[in-house]
Amino acid sequence: MNNLDAFRALVRVEGERLYRDLPWRRTRDPYRIWLSEVMLQQTQVVRVEGRWPEWLERFPDVRALAAAPTSEVLAAWQGMGYNRRALALKAAAETIVRAYDGEFPRETRELVDLPGIGPATAQGIRSFAFDLPGIYLETNVRTVFLHHLFPDVPGVPDRELKPLVEAACPGGLSDGGVEVRGPGPFAVPQDPRDTPRSWYYALLDYGAHLKKTVPNPSRRSSSYTRQSRFEGSRRQKRAHVVRMLLDAQADGAPGLSRDEIGRSLDAFEAEAGRPPVDMKTLDSILGDLVAEGFAVSDGALWHIA
Repeated sequence: MNNLDAFRALVRVEGERLYRDLPWRRTRDPYRIWLSEVMLQQTQVVRVEGRWPEWLERFPDVRALAAAPTSEVLAAWQGMGYNRRALALKAAAETIVRAYDGEFPRETRELVDLPGIGPATAQGIRSFAFDLPGIYLETNVRTVFLHHLFPDVPGVPDRELKPLVEAACPGGLSDGGVEVRGPGPFAVPQDPRDTPRSWYYALLDYGAHLKKTVPNPSRRSSSYTRQSRFEGSRRQKRAHVVRMLLDAQADGAPGLSRDEIGRSLDAFEAEAGRPPVDMKTLDSILGDLVAEGFAVSDGALWHIA
């Protein structure tokens, strides 16, 4: 057994021992898996466990999401991080319905062409929905590779990790579960249960465990960044304006004026012990929300797009 085989055997054992029976792992539906991947990019697993089924009750499939009003999609996303992720979900759903008749594409190139889908999300869909091999590189996966293959090495770039992640991913099995689906750059499966789906679940669960039990190895990745402070930030002000516009729409109001938005935002800031927001910043926030498709304005009133 070579070093890579030994590494893969260890990860598989640890992954089986630490396996988390999460609801999105009980499906092969690419829409549901895609949704979980996007939610997990910024939100803790325990929170996604509650919000994932709530979202699916409102938008059970890609066609329902594509047809939903933007305001309804944004309202459903509140509390889940960047609102632009919700817009990207809807835009991608519209593209899938229009260009692929509602069927998710399987090729990486087609997936990353969809709004909001990067290489990691694309491979997450490929691995977990279709059991296709590829490079799925996210924080828990980085943690495992850095911990075992780069101990005490600082600033490891993803370009050094990607060939190893590719080489360690099993090539997959034929539909009959017997023949290797062309070795290519990928590892030969160790047994019929050694598929891209099960392999990456093992890496995710083992990586999550390592982050709780050893100093987080992913901090030694050159791509590691600490998220900027949210409290008092422009992001927080933007999020408050979006919530304000959603609430106004829910109350049946035609929209809010600049002065109404400013007063509400100032009250929000004052409650937190911060100074009022200057008009230049407010106008910049409103302009960004219109430019990015969150809101529309007739010059007097702003409302959710």
